[in-house]
Amino acid sequence: MPGGAEWLVILAIVVLVFGAAKLPELARGTGQALRIFKAETKGLRDDDSTPEKPAGELSESEPAEGEIVENNRDTNAG
Repeated sequence: MPGGAEWLVILAIVVLVFGAAKLPELARGTGQALRIFKAETKGLRDDDSTPEKPAGELSESEPAEGEIVENNRDTNAG
């Protein structure tokens, strides 16, 4: 792990590459991306822990769209 002097050298290189004016914008963008990432991973963990029936899922008694349903025509064929 870099020590104090190494961090100063790394910071100096970053300032030279990006420029001092771009650093706040770069930090803001990085922070925003991390917040979004945390929120999405938390949402995925919450979805895994609470199993819910999806809105589009049908019960066993309802046929799915496009499903061929066999009717008992023999009972009325009489």
